[in-house]
Amino acid sequence: MTTTSQAERAELLRSLHVPGDPLILVNVWDAVSASVVARAPGVRAIATASHAVSAAHGVPDGEGLTLEQALGAAERVVAATDLPVTVDFERGYARDTAELHDNVGRLIATGAVGLNLEDSTGDGLYSIDEQTARIAAVRDAATASGVPLVINARLDALSLAPEGWDDAALRAQAYLAAGADSVFVLGLTDEQRVRRAVELVAGPVAVIASPGAPPIRRLAELGVARVSLGPYALAIALAGLADAAETLTSGGSYPAGMSFAY
Repeated sequence: MTTTSQAERAELLRSLHVPGDPLILVNVWDAVSASVVARAPGVRAIATASHAVSAAHGVPDGEGLTLEQALGAAERVVAATDLPVTVDFERGYARDTAELHDNVGRLIATGAVGLNLEDSTGDGLYSIDEQTARIAAVRDAATASGVPLVINARLDALSLAPEGWDDAALRAQAYLAAGADSVFVLGLTDEQRVRRAVELVAGPVAVIASPGAPPIRRLAELGVARVSLGPYALAIALAGLADAAETLTSGGSYPAGMSFAY
């Protein structure tokens, strides 16, 4: 992939983050899931989910993957589709901003054009200053590569402190100012919280479509710009596999999905 075409894919991905007409991402974990999702009508971009990629490698989420495993997974997903690919890069697999800068450069070299970057340390949150420095390092790496990487800054404040709206607002503003393109707000459990998050974030808001969340059409009406299935896409696939295993081992009919061309 040339830098020019990769840059164009990055700009395309950025343009798809439209409040009220959200980018819908059915997250993938390997080459075949990426290929299948990419062929579905209406799919405009591909996103990985670290939880699903980790599960496929037999390791826990939360940087149970090594950097090499994460980059290898990204490279295989990018090779499986012509659509823009954004990667759940967790905390960046880095001990400091210099290492994060280098790791993001290597991620861009896989052909990826976007990433998620968490503000959770695993035990709490990075300070606002720490996380804005990390986002700035990612943006610097993207600028150096010539690829305008789309940074989806994950904001965990509300998932850890459900009433921490003031901190969430400060973080969202700081992350966007540091170079993020959108803010991925966790902890939005109902319509009212989604609406409030959209109101307080002065930029595109990304959410996860978890069980019990408002329907996608309603999320669009509320002004959301990006909806991800995250690990729930893998759950859907595994539920179908589990049902088929139960049906077949009990002597039941062959599932219709056996004729699916992947």
